[in-house]
Amino acid sequence: MSTAMLKMYISFAGMILLILAIGLILLSRYKLKGWLAGIITVLAYICLVIGGLIILYIVFSGPTG
Repeated sequence: MSTAMLKMYISFAGMILLILAIGLILLSRYKLKGWLAGIITVLAYICLVIGGLIILYIVFSGPTG
């Protein structure tokens, strides 16, 4: 597998984590109450940070040949 294809799959994982974070934040804010909402919110922010770091890495790692 080429480096470009590997970076593409890694960026897909980052985008999926960001979309998952959006869904979990909306779920915890509007549907859940109490400690369960807190746990889901922490999980969502963890997904947000990891997804953002992945995308940041892909963008700043430069072009592939």
